[in-house]
Amino acid sequence: MQDILSFPQLDIPNTIAAGPGPGNTDARVLARYAGAGLADHMHADVLRGMVECKVMLRDVMGTDNVHTFGVAGTGWSGLDMMFSAVMPGDKVVMFVNGTFSGIDGLTVRMKAASAEELAANSLDPQTENVVIVNVPHGESVTGEIVEAALAEHKPKWAAMAHWETGSGRVNDVQAFSDACQKHGVMGLVDAVSSLGVGNFRIDDYPGVHGWASCPQKGICCLPLTYAPVSFSDTYIEVLRATGTRTFCHHPILEARHWGVIDGQDVERGTYHRTHSAYAVSAFHEALRICLQQTVAQRAADYVFHETALRQAVEAMGCEVTSNMPSLVVLNLPGALAGREMDLVQHCRAQNFGIWPTLSEPVQVRIGILNLLNEAAITDIVNRFADAMRSMGADVDQDKIDDVLRGHYGTAIAAE
Repeated sequence: MQDILSFPQLDIPNTIAAGPGPGNTDARVLARYAGAGLADHMHADVLRGMVECKVMLRDVMGTDNVHTFGVAGTGWSGLDMMFSAVMPGDKVVMFVNGTFSGIDGLTVRMKAASAEELAANSLDPQTENVVIVNVPHGESVTGEIVEAALAEHKPKWAAMAHWETGSGRVNDVQAFSDACQKHGVMGLVDAVSSLGVGNFRIDDYPGVHGWASCPQKGICCLPLTYAPVSFSDTYIEVLRATGTRTFCHHPILEARHWGVIDGQDVERGTYHRTHSAYAVSAFHEALRICLQQTVAQRAADYVFHETALRQAVEAMGCEVTSNMPSLVVLNLPGALAGREMDLVQHCRAQNFGIWPTLSEPVQVRIGILNLLNEAAITDIVNRFADAMRSMGADVDQDKIDDVLRGHYGTAIAAE
């Protein structure tokens, strides 16, 4: 048997999570997680908290969908649940413009593949009933792209990411919804990176019948808690008619524990899986914070602070290719071109967590999730500038300071 002393207590230092996500968790959320004084997942206060989370989540997402709740796990858990209604043989059009919409496309192919297609290649099934529309890295999915694909293929389902963090691009969800309505297609949207960051209401997009997000980005709720999902009545009707080959991520069964039974809200849920009292308490507080700040104000704050970060890295000679308000994706200046991974690893060694892109071309990603203040943005900018200098780049600190002073000084004067 291994000597326990060979495994010292794990001590992870504080790190600035300046990547595409997870984000930095609010101290209030951590306090509620650690302060939960019970472990009985069927305790009345836990069930009450789940019902209240469900109600608050509807407000955050902007929906009257009764099937709106959280899936225990990461964003992948929520996405797996959303795609659970896709059955073998279903025709699907999937729009891909980055790493994560690409993984969504693989998920769809696995769900829609026949037993024979899975047997032929279980980890990467090739099925003609799933059409992958690839949009070049660094470009957004536009209305014209969606309209052309749905008109040509006439699928049952269509899916895309709202905001694709793999390339830092915002995709046109309004045009996606409109095209789905026009062609009688059931739209599914990966909102992992946009929920809690952008100012939108999902009920404004009636062509979209399923939404899935995550706990660790815009909702900023780590330790690991719940991935928000929301489904229209039409989606649930389709699911009831066709069934699904999952128990753990079955939308109708999972909704029962959140107090949604037979399409109606009830006072308390019934058992489906063992929920954590600690996770419920943390998720509850994260939603309270979001509603106190308001989605609109939080979205405006992201736009404001991302502008400062964007202008600062451009002053260092970087080229920004993204258009997301919580993330900049950039090309390094010529002297550092090709050394993106070296720069990222150098920053991580300094407890400054930035990320590369996970597919070609390799770029650098710097995020500001839950880092919405001048001090945090200034720290991120200066750390990145120092890292570039350490690798030989000529970075003018006075120019950077002028950019930040101009941005924040102007804002303060305007207030």
